[in-house]
Amino acid sequence: MRAVVIREGGRAELEERPTATPSEGEMVLRVLASGLCGTDLWKLATGAAPAGTVLGHEIVGEVLALGAGVRGFEPGDRVVVPHHLSCGICRLCQSGAETQCSAFRLNRLDPGGFADQALVDAAATARAARAVPPGLDTFDALFLEPAACVLRSVNRASLATPLEAPGRTVALVLGGGSMGLLHLLVLRAELPGCDVVVVEPRADRRELALELGAAAALVPGDPHLADLGADAVFDCVGGGELAGVAIRALRPGGTAVLFAHARPGDTPAFDLNDLFKHEKRLVGAYSGSSREQARIFELLRSGVLRPSVLVSHRLPLTEFAHGVDLARRQEALKVVFEPGAS
Repeated sequence: MRAVVIREGGRAELEERPTATPSEGEMVLRVLASGLCGTDLWKLATGAAPAGTVLGHEIVGEVLALGAGVRGFEPGDRVVVPHHLSCGICRLCQSGAETQCSAFRLNRLDPGGFADQALVDAAATARAARAVPPGLDTFDALFLEPAACVLRSVNRASLATPLEAPGRTVALVLGGGSMGLLHLLVLRAELPGCDVVVVEPRADRRELALELGAAAALVPGDPHLADLGADAVFDCVGGGELAGVAIRALRPGGTAVLFAHARPGDTPAFDLNDLFKHEKRLVGAYSGSSREQARIFELLRSGVLRPSVLVSHRLPLTEFAHGVDLARRQEALKVVFEPGAS
């Protein structure tokens, strides 16, 4: 099989690798689609991915082979599976910090999603993989993992529903890229009474945000931001300056969620007394737990959440470098690689 392998200096090139044979409890998938994530771009840009790594963790595949003892799947089934899974029993898991569990750091896909095939380990096969039902499009199912990350971000904001709090709930999303717009879609699916405002410099992405149901789409620096009084702000861009913008845009008691990587060593600058006196909160949101994955799968299966609208480019693995370049230059919203495509 072929795999996109990271070389020294962050280069990526196709390499032939032997196909895998599943051991007990494991399964092998033929990768149908694998999404390019902002984390993949960050690892390529910073060198965080060691040479020899195969990236790609948003995948839908078709079952090629099953190891002994696997139940619930048959050859030919479409399967969506996340690459991380917590142990579920440690103190972190029991306290709700599943994404900080040491077991969560393990990659359950071998070698990774940017390959013709992927081996799913026994734990993920048993506890995380899901058969994609006939009515669910492959390119919607592909968003199970990233949408679960977004749902955790929304949950970390502790937004009240309109029935629990008077007036409209207002959420501000900084950044109209794929993850910012995925926040918009998940917020509208999970909290339909919430008014979502997107801040994005590109006019085409502001227009798309409005088409997808945003209450407003503003440019960075818009004077209305200071008076917005948002219940929650989601920073999907990253960096110290945006953290300050997020804090200032909050109402008293509101929550700012950091959802994006910052540059190494970057520090935020905001008025600590604003945070203290007005009881605002600043929290991080990293990845998505099994609970968020289960809830997103329900939203996908029911048709309430249809994120495939964000896919702007579908490319074969042979055009991996081109897809990365498109994403870096913001000429693509969401790139998906189809290993079997020509």
